[in-house]
Parts: sequence; structure tokens; C-alpha cells
Amino acid sequence: MSPRLLEFEQPVIELAEKIRQFNQFTGHPAIGPALKKLEQVAQNVQQMRFQRLSSWEQFCLARHPERPYTLDYINGLLTDFVELKGDRLFGEDPSIIAGIGCLVGQSVAVVGQQKGRSTKENIARHFGMAMPEGYRKCQRIMRLAEQFNIPIISFIDTSGAYPGIAAEERGQSQAIAACIELMLGLKVPTIAIVIGEGGSGGALAIGTSDRILMLEHAVYSVISPRGCAAILWKDPQAERKAAEQLHMTAKDWLKLGICDGIIPEAMGGAHRGVDTTVATVKDAILNHLKQLQILSSEVRLQKRYEKFRRIGHLETERVDCV
Repeated sequence: MSPRLLEFEQPVIELAEKIRQFNQFTGHPAIGPALKKLEQVAQNVQQMRFQRLSSWEQFCLARHPERPYTLDYINGLLTDFVELKGDRLFGEDPSIIAGIGCLVGQSVAVVGQQKGRSTKENIARHFGMAMPEGYRKCQRIMRLAEQFNIPIISFIDTSGAYPGIAAEERGQSQAIAACIELMLGLKVPTIAIVIGEGGSGGALAIGTSDRILMLEHAVYSVISPRGCAAILWKDPQAERKAAEQLHMTAKDWLKLGICDGIIPEAMGGAHRGVDTTVATVKDAILNHLKQLQILSSEVRLQKRYEKFRRIGHLETERVDCV
């Protein structure tokens, strides 16, 4: 099995290979009906399998190395995109992509985490884990967007903020907190989309938006399943159990009222149909932008405030002590 092929993808890939082999003999009169039947079987198997993915399998799919990243969506959605670099305080962080582009005739600002395709690129991009200068770069772009009344779109895809000593020395927690504070007070429409893995404060820093959307097979969690398993059960191998307990899938978040919508992916995951997935993301962004732009900035701010005040709210019965 290919190292890039997940275990639950194997039956689907085997059927696809058989269909490919059948296609080589399309000239034979008996092949046509058999090929059509096999294609229908493959579609049914794929549909049934991907509708019943466990939380662990969803997590694996969200981390799939061939899954489209922030730059893939930017290239597919925007024209005339200009990347802006540096935080004007320390330096440039390549794990954050930020800039201004045009989405169907209107200017938008974009910030998002970017992972690498190869080991070398991943190291250069800190595996998509932002440094403080990355979050300060986001703040710079967001202030610029507010100055020119431009909507902001965030693409979330990180296991968390960079955990190294250098990041702590340069004020990692302060940079994340400042990002959250800024986003909660922005007067322009903001939309955050979890395109892969949303992890901890590293994701929350660019995710306190008017609308939080998640791709169908994306996940969002305060901690990774392995980290959770190591803390709660002292066993990193209990990560499958942890994944179920964390309620990290898009369906979980929609049910909890945290996610505002789920964006369908191509059958088999976004990496199986990048163009199809980009098209659905585009439709979702335009739909939610239209809803947000008809509201005044005061109403958007109030709704944003109420949205995040509702998250995590717990009601308990009062018990009087005798």
C-alpha cells in the first residue's frame, strides 16, 4: 500500500484500478455493460465508506499529505493575488500566507496557515505552525483590510502554534491573544474556513470570525488525539480513543453550535477532486459574504460578540446549602 494511501481508502483504490484496467478493453462488446456496473459498484462503495468514517479516520483524512493547502485555495479562488510579507517588527514567517486578492470582482484579504509538500518545504514552513511574527503579520493584514473596508477570509490548517523556545521568547501567547482580540473587534466581515486540521490556539488566533465554516472532512480541536492520549491515559497509542472523545469532526462542531456550516468535499476527500472542492468553497464564501455585507458593522460586531459568548456556555441548577 502506498505510504500516502490511508487504510480505509484501499478498497476504493482497488476498484478504481480495476476500472482503469477495464478501460483498456473498451472495444470489446461485452466490456461496456460490465464496466458500467463496476463503476456503479465503486461509487456506492466509496459513498458508503466515506459516510461512515470514525473520528480517527476523519482526523487522518484531514492530515492527508495530498490534501489541498491554503495556497491551492488562493490560486483556485482569487485573481491578482499579492502576497504581503513580514510583521514589521521581527521578520517573515513562511508558515503564514497573507495578502490581498480579487474574488469574483471584489477585493478580499486572506490569511492562512501553509504546510509543505516535502520534508524540506515542511521544515521551511514550520509544518504549518506559525511563529509570533506570523500572527503579527496577520494582524497587519487585518488592520489594512479594515482600513480599506475589505472582507477577511482565514484558511485554518495547523496542528497548533509553533511550540519552540524561540517562539516563546518572542511572545507567542501574546501574539495569539492580540490576534483574537483584534478579530473580535474588526468592523469588516470575517469568515474562517477550517480546510484541514484546526489545532488549539494556533487555529483560534485567526478563527474568531463572524462565520466559522469547516470542510466536510476537516477537524478542529483543542489538542491532537496523540497529545490528549498522552495526558489523559499516559499512552500516546490511545489516540484513536482520544479522537472519539474530543468530538473534533465538522458534524460534531455543527451539532455543538460552534461551526456555522459544513462545506462538501469531492467524493473521497478534497485531494480526490481539488477543483470540485475549491468550487464548493467559493460558493460558500460568496453566500456567507452576501449575508454579512447586508448587515451594518454595529450589528455584525454584536452578533459576533453573542456568537462567542454562547460557545462553551454551561447552565447548572442552583443548590442551596442547608
